[in-house]
Amino acid sequence: QVQLVESGGGLVQPGGSLRLSCAASGFTFSMYAMSWYRQAPGKERELVASISPAGSSTDYADSVKGRFTISRDNPKRLAYLQMNSLKPEDTAVYYCHGINRWGKGTLVTVSS
Repeated sequence: QVQLVESGGGLVQPGGSLRLSCAASGFTFSMYAMSWYRQAPGKERELVASISPAGSSTDYADSVKGRFTISRDNPKRLAYLQMNSLKPEDTAVYYCHGINRWGKGTLVTVSS
């Protein structure tokens, strides 16, 4: 069955960095675009970044452009979200999305 499992969340100070990983199984990973979404407390889930199946094309929300980088390793069936210069407003549960499925999310808290 299709599974997406996120990891790498945690508590980080403002200005810090984290790298999230999404491990995929149960489908041909290299054939599907992958995305990262986030949902902050009391807010709707929003798209953060997307990457094409081969990794040649990426797209970002305006709020994270220049700070976050999405990437993927197709042989390892992994998608990544490198987050730099983190701000308190980046605090949210981050979800991996692909093949119309969601992971369970990983919590990122940015606080001093």
